[in-house]
Amino acid sequence: MESPPNGIVSPMETRTNPGTTMADERPHVLTLCTGNAARSVMAGAMLTSAPVHMVTAGTHVVEGQPMSRRTRDALGSVEMSADGHRSHQLTDGDVENADLIIAMAGEHVNYIRRRHPEAAAKTASIIRLCRDLEDGPEPLRDRVSRLALAEVVIESWEDVEDPAGGEDHVYVACAHELAGLCAELLPRLR
Repeated sequence: MESPPNGIVSPMETRTNPGTTMADERPHVLTLCTGNAARSVMAGAMLTSAPVHMVTAGTHVVEGQPMSRRTRDALGSVEMSADGHRSHQLTDGDVENADLIIAMAGEHVNYIRRRHPEAAAKTASIIRLCRDLEDGPEPLRDRVSRLALAEVVIESWEDVEDPAGGEDHVYVACAHELAGLCAELLPRLR
């Protein structure tokens, strides 16, 4: 099965080795924002080099929309792309399959806690993960579990501001912030 050029697979797509029926063994990581139009798309594109199965989604999405010119240009400003991206509403299956849900803001963590309380222990803001997720030889799922994320109090410092409605420079600033965060988080996603 051929993957899109940006390496992000659609939520329903499972990669398999040619000639086998075994599912992909890599950890499943989901980036989550509101509209799946800017922040989660950018973060997903920036994390595709990690040895994970990457899905991006939003909490309130108009399904199947292409990314905006502003998001595309902002990604280009950090030499990234997410060609072929289409917006995707978070599903129960996305949540169930994820080993880690990387939220772009506290409101997204709270959304998971309300709608999918069983996934609270594997959901955190990208900023909190950069601060707290350890690197190490243990599987990602085990390192995430040690963070006791379901009990963490969500704080305002955890938000990557939504560029929606902003001018081009706001999207570019968001892309640069996420590029720094993703560069810090990338080596820990294995």
